[in-house]
Amino acid sequence: MTFEPDQISAGAPSSSNPDRAIAGNPSDAIESAGRRAGRVLSRWVRDILISLAVSAFFIVFLYQPVKVEGTSMMPTLEDQERVFINKFVYRLEPIQRGDVVVFRYPRDTSKSYIKRVIAAPGDRVRIEDGIVFVNDRRIAEEYVPSMYEDVRSYAEAVVPPHSYFVLGDHRNLSNDSRDFGPVDVSYIYGKAVFGYWPFAKLGKLH
Repeated sequence: MTFEPDQISAGAPSSSNPDRAIAGNPSDAIESAGRRAGRVLSRWVRDILISLAVSAFFIVFLYQPVKVEGTSMMPTLEDQERVFINKFVYRLEPIQRGDVVVFRYPRDTSKSYIKRVIAAPGDRVRIEDGIVFVNDRRIAEEYVPSMYEDVRSYAEAVVPPHSYFVLGDHRNLSNDSRDFGPVDVSYIYGKAVFGYWPFAKLGKLH
């Protein structure tokens, strides 16, 4: 059996098998390499599409990244801080006092606000010189440093059904339920759960 000059023998006995005679053909090698490259590219595209689909699922149904604009939630959240909100959690559990929630601003639903839940439906809430009482009990607010306190008062009121009384942690700079009243649950669409930027504040929100 004869070989073309660019063929290489593996040291095996000669054979009349035509498959062996053409194994080293450059055009076949190029075609084989092309098929391998095509398979690699196909797997790469498939992995990218799967990753995008999973990311889209998390963003659409579970978590959404948001940017905080303003200082009304300092020191918990600073201006331009980035956080993830969980949009699914309140389908599994009720909104709790102390949760940091994102909601559509009742007076302009094209805007979103982020505040802390202070009182739930049926609770009696009042504020005396900046001190918050819920159901006649003063609540501990370690998330409000003394420099962010104010002395505003709010006459006692009962939180309506399906509504929540919310306040900003930076009390003397916050536009919240003291101004626009309790927020209907239909406006609340997520719970802020995790800060991811800046890295210095990376971690779970409290």
